[in-house]
Amino acid sequence: MERAIAHFHGSHWPSELAEDGVTLAFDDRHRRRIRLHTDKGEEILLDLPKAIAMAHGDGLRISDGRWLAVRAAPEALLEIRCPTPLALLRMAWHLGNRHLPTDVTAERLRIRPDHVIEAMVRGMGAKVVEVIEPFQPEGGAYDDHVAEHGGQHSHDH
Repeated sequence: MERAIAHFHGSHWPSELAEDGVTLAFDDRHRRRIRLHTDKGEEILLDLPKAIAMAHGDGLRISDGRWLAVRAAPEALLEIRCPTPLALLRMAWHLGNRHLPTDVTAERLRIRPDHVIEAMVRGMGAKVVEVIEPFQPEGGAYDDHVAEHGGQHSHDH
């Protein structure tokens, strides 16, 4: 079995050379070592020196020189929209205060389904819709992936 031995963030790898990919849910994209099944059915051992939070668009280098694209799998989510940017900002604060993984854009927030949180955000005036979309929540301030996007460098392991 071939091994995926190096991880590269976003545009820091030759994505045009990817012959295959791995489509993984959010929880399955934070790993160091696990058996993966590629989108074309090949078994690959993810074998990295440390656990990495992989994101949609990242790349994995295989021991034989090939490349795999990392793709975020669609998941059941709650999409939260607010009537004003300030209301959305306040909503993001409340979700962060509860340490919920949250996918953030300027127009909406996405979280995993949770009936208690859903009732809270509806009570605060938000519109909530169930969606099935890829989930890429914000990383923490000390997350390697956040640093990579800001610093524009990669780690070749």
